[in-house]
Amino acid sequence: MKFSFKTLALSSGLLLGLGTSCQKDFLERTPPNIILDSQIWNDPGLITGLLANYYDRLPVHTTIYNNWAEYAAYDEAMWSGNGNGPNDRFSYGSGSWGNWDYGLIRDINLALDGLDQFSTALTTAQKDQFKAELRFLRAYMYFELGKRYGGVPLVTTQLVYNFDGNVTPLQVARSKETEVYDFVASELDAIKGTLGNGGSITRANRYTAMALKCRAMLYAGSIAKYNTQSGLNIQTSGGEVGIPASQANAYYQKALDAAKEVLAGPYSLYRTNPNLGENFYEAITRKNANSEVIWVKDFLTAKDYRHGFSYDNIARGIREDNLGSSSLSPILNLVEAYEYLDGTTGTLRTQNAAGTDYIYYDNLSGPFANKDARLYGTIIYPGTSFKGQEVQLQAGVKVWNAANNAYETIEGGLSTVYGGAAFPNGDNKLLTGSSGPQASQPEVSNSGFYLRKFIDSGAGTSSRGIRSDTWWVRFRLAEVLLNASEAALELGNTAEALTYVNRVRERAGFGANSLTTLNLARLQNERRVELAFEDHRLWDLKRWRIAHQLWNGDNNNPNAVAYVLFPYRVVRPGSAMDGKYVFDKRVAPRYRTPRNFQLFNYYTFIGNTIRNNNPKIVRNPFE
Repeated sequence: MKFSFKTLALSSGLLLGLGTSCQKDFLERTPPNIILDSQIWNDPGLITGLLANYYDRLPVHTTIYNNWAEYAAYDEAMWSGNGNGPNDRFSYGSGSWGNWDYGLIRDINLALDGLDQFSTALTTAQKDQFKAELRFLRAYMYFELGKRYGGVPLVTTQLVYNFDGNVTPLQVARSKETEVYDFVASELDAIKGTLGNGGSITRANRYTAMALKCRAMLYAGSIAKYNTQSGLNIQTSGGEVGIPASQANAYYQKALDAAKEVLAGPYSLYRTNPNLGENFYEAITRKNANSEVIWVKDFLTAKDYRHGFSYDNIARGIREDNLGSSSLSPILNLVEAYEYLDGTTGTLRTQNAAGTDYIYYDNLSGPFANKDARLYGTIIYPGTSFKGQEVQLQAGVKVWNAANNAYETIEGGLSTVYGGAAFPNGDNKLLTGSSGPQASQPEVSNSGFYLRKFIDSGAGTSSRGIRSDTWWVRFRLAEVLLNASEAALELGNTAEALTYVNRVRERAGFGANSLTTLNLARLQNERRVELAFEDHRLWDLKRWRIAHQLWNGDNNNPNAVAYVLFPYRVVRPGSAMDGKYVFDKRVAPRYRTPRNFQLFNYYTFIGNTIRNNNPKIVRNPFE
């Protein structure tokens, strides 16, 4: 909902056309299509509606609402829709992740001024609460700007042009990167006591504010430490980019303190379903009795406020709409990041120790047995189900050729049988599953996996007529625990750090106190698997200053190249191997370009248009 806060002037031409004999008071009437400042700033309902608009405009890098294709480029998935789509963005541009949205900041500043100038009917408590909520939204916006651009102009009042031809007063220089993070922290500390909204997960309260502070301070601390430690030292002479390493510990301490305030609140890890994989899925998607979520962007089918994420990303074989899509395919790189519960590496076991033959499994889910339960809750892999239906993932068959002493790989179309006229010597059993995978066919998994996290399990939710109201989680307790663990580790409090991370791991099926030692690399992987597809991976790699190493555009770098897993049924009559399953790992066949994150990607370019309008805006490094 948008409002106009200025009255409209009637044109003289309109006035000349009006009769006045029977409507002498016409000009004293309030126009029915205009809301005046004196009306909106004294009506809690209208102010709440305005706040709803501002909440809806907050940026997210990837979201189930309208930009989910970015998952493929910026998290660990590949595009399986029509065309190459976001895979073309594996070589990131100088403007990637840009969001110079001072329009929203201006609207928030306007609202704060409106409350000060025109609110006479609100109680002091109401006025203070609304102002605190607006300041929270502004702090959130400045964090989002800061993590993209570094230091940005800190504008906290309206900039009003007086039409004298001098625009210099409207041109605000960039603040230092440290000043942006310090502003976010001070604003959140100042308002947390008056935010109200206790128990709300859609509007900010004191715990939401501290969750934001915790995240922002962790970013500042790691940028301070690793920008220097990495040797990159990306900075500008005025401090618009770059945080001194000497400030790292202070920011880590602020992050830890803010985390502890959240942990003292009414939240707990979701642990309702005894099936740990389903439990993790529900921790993200369940809307009732979910004590883990802190703040979400919600949707509601009953009010026709919904989205098409499930429609566009449901597994192919269980589509409820024949025009639906299956656009996103998580990649093997991520799947193998999930450890086995015995503590061994998550690398899938597909070949014998000598590398001379396959490992043969009795069922399609064999390689994933005893894995971290978060894998099941995040990704649909071979041998699993969704919406009570098997997601049929089989790429083809491996037919033994005794003459060549080797397997012949045969693949077919979706839902095909190895038999009939095409394969007269076949066994008339499944050739290729209804959900693929297929190497290059669009609208079906090209990786061997589908996304489970955020896909709606309700009936009809992958159809155009119903769609989904699954929410987008902005903050949840597991992230705060991992933030606290990282901050404590960086401050040298390893024992304390272990208590936080082990709570998260235990929920995933690991034993109590499963980790007894801890380093940053271990925590980095915990965040990777716990928070996959929740808008963290890219930003984490940036703040740790390792994105350019992991995603370096090198075809020989297994972290940069996307890998896939194709399952096959063995056809080998007379052998104990007949009917078993084997798996091929390979480079993604449809799109082979490795991710290429370059040094200039650490700070998004501000661009010529912005700098032409405001010459005080200095360039970012490499710009």
